[in-house]
Amino acid sequence: MEHYNMNLKLKVWRQKNAEAKGKFETFEVENISSEMSFLEMFDVLNERLVNEGKDPVAFDHDCREGICGSCSMYVNGKAHGPWEKNTVCQLHMRAFKDGDTIVVEPWRSVAFPVIKDLVVDRTAFDRIIQAGGYVSVNTGNAVDANALPIEKQKADESFFAASCIGCGACVAACPNGAAMLFVSAKVSQLALLPQGEPERKTRVLNMVTQMDKEGFGNCTNIYECEAVCPKGISVSNIARMNREYFGAGTTAE
Repeated sequence: MEHYNMNLKLKVWRQKNAEAKGKFETFEVENISSEMSFLEMFDVLNERLVNEGKDPVAFDHDCREGICGSCSMYVNGKAHGPWEKNTVCQLHMRAFKDGDTIVVEPWRSVAFPVIKDLVVDRTAFDRIIQAGGYVSVNTGNAVDANALPIEKQKADESFFAASCIGCGACVAACPNGAAMLFVSAKVSQLALLPQGEPERKTRVLNMVTQMDKEGFGNCTNIYECEAVCPKGISVSNIARMNREYFGAGTTAE
């Protein structure tokens, strides 16, 4: 793969906090390697800003391996950037060309208030997970768990649902700001397995109730969530969650 350097113009959203009025700020970055990750490019910019005595651009990151989901940002109008099934930390600068202008924004959602610049507060997701509670059954160690008979299709579907990293791209891309792909993945993960059976009804009722409390919108089957999900979570999980929710509601004591 050919390696090359490029000069770029960045238009980055700057905002001190949730109450402050934000605006775009333009930066010129030079000699950026095509093999840098998108976050490494920001590292270069921030090092320069710090050396100039200026406030660096705040952005969230942790693993930089597409696992933690914290590197959440809009790049040129698409959640996580132009590559499919990709997080921002996995996006490399070879996705762009010399002279490009790149627009970078935080997630836009009432439920994800801006903390600073490109960092948003995604603790609404944590509260939804907490509302779901715990698995009360003793699942034993790995050997015991593997001994439980589970249909391969259900095991595979549960595994794929569990691959959701909670980045929030589904919410950011949805015109309604819906979190149903995230919530349905977490509901499906346990609803498909025998270990999740004891709290199956209360889990989905509590998680959906908390989702609504957090201010997320409703799903209208636009499918933008699936399109931008870095793990390719299927919207079929939303249909499953709806069935789980209505089933639990009609049989609730």
